[in-house]
Amino acid sequence: MRSAPHRPVLRRLAPRTLRGRLSLVALTTAALLITALTLVFNTVVERHLRHQADDELRARATAVATTVDTSGPRVRVLETANDQLLDTNVWIYAGKRLLEKPPATTGGSPLARTAGRIATRGTPGCATVRAADHRSVRLCARPIPGGGAAATVVTALDLTPYQSSADTLLLGSLILDAAMLVCAYALTRLAVGRALRPVGTMTDQAIQWSAVASDERFSTGGGPAELARLGVSLDALLDRIRAVLRHERHLTGELSHELRTPLTRIIAELDWWRSRPRSATETRATHEVIDEAARSMRTICDTLLDEARENAADASTAPGTADVVPALRRMAQRLDTSAQVKAVVAADDAGLEAGVTPAFLERVVSPLLANAVRYARSTVTVSVRRTLSGVAIDITDDGPGVPEAFLGELFQPGRRADPGDGHHGAGLGLPLARRLARSVGGEVSYDAGYASGARFTVTLPAG
Repeated sequence: MRSAPHRPVLRRLAPRTLRGRLSLVALTTAALLITALTLVFNTVVERHLRHQADDELRARATAVATTVDTSGPRVRVLETANDQLLDTNVWIYAGKRLLEKPPATTGGSPLARTAGRIATRGTPGCATVRAADHRSVRLCARPIPGGGAAATVVTALDLTPYQSSADTLLLGSLILDAAMLVCAYALTRLAVGRALRPVGTMTDQAIQWSAVASDERFSTGGGPAELARLGVSLDALLDRIRAVLRHERHLTGELSHELRTPLTRIIAELDWWRSRPRSATETRATHEVIDEAARSMRTICDTLLDEARENAADASTAPGTADVVPALRRMAQRLDTSAQVKAVVAADDAGLEAGVTPAFLERVVSPLLANAVRYARSTVTVSVRRTLSGVAIDITDDGPGVPEAFLGELFQPGRRADPGDGHHGAGLGLPLARRLARSVGGEVSYDAGYASGARFTVTLPAG
């Protein structure tokens, strides 16, 4: 609980850039590794120096052992030419009895006590003791076997030169570690900066290209695999942005185009009504025209906005599959038909599948079914068949059909063959159905040679 207030401080101290954070991580990792290596190196050096000291002590003990005679019943110390040199820091014991000791050493000193302790063991051994002047001294005991008596030689060595060498190596290694950490941090920042430079360039390009809806691409090949994956993701994002911009422009164009006609009618009626005094009947007729135009505008807006929302939803959904015949039968059951009109779904193969989602299939076919029911006299027939490239759906009605003079404008937005036929509609259903079908590689077409009414055909890819 007490460490919680420190977390905001740590967050503020942490680098804000990815380059700084990666450099900090690399520096921390290098520091831990170098620290571990330094500890291991200096431990090995200290052990090596101690072994060197022990080897020198054993060599001295061997040299002193040549001056000790243990062949008789008593231990005798022989005099040699280098007697003063051999007596320096040397203790000779016969059993527990001290025969010789360094001239400058008193019996109660730490060196003397330690020498006596390791000499009485009767086995080779070494010990480190701190002298009165705070020097570290290494002592080693070497037993000398004999015929009638046994002796032990204890030699001592000042470890100050060895400790000085170890301290010098430690200081040198610390300086070298600091230099290596500085170099590692600088090289890491340089390398990370060079590695992230393409990311910064791609970010600037993405901002620029998304603003102008450019057709440039990031995934042009080459470069590291991570940047290639980032390029593919940015390309997909730009494609979505371009699609949204195209759809927005298309929607804006359709709204401005389709609303122009009813607005023109409203303005014309108001101008006509204002031109001179009108009777109550003429005023009522003008109100009816304005009301009809306003309703038409609302229908146009609702239809276009609904289609825009559906397209936006489809843009984030991967293509799926739909069982065509069951979907058509559900749509036929939901149709708002009069008592005189009957809808029939006919299919030779009930297992046909289209390569679109059921909702997408319904959005394509629903406007065609609604038109067929609207103009049919008695029967609307929906038949499904397999084609070489997918599935074909024929929507046939026994109504008056499409006038030949109107065939060129049949799939134009906002066009109706007879606006005064008493049927509601904005003239947008067929264009939207064709646009949706073409977005997945399909088509919506009209059979001008069908003479017993009207027949529209929807083709969709196979599932």
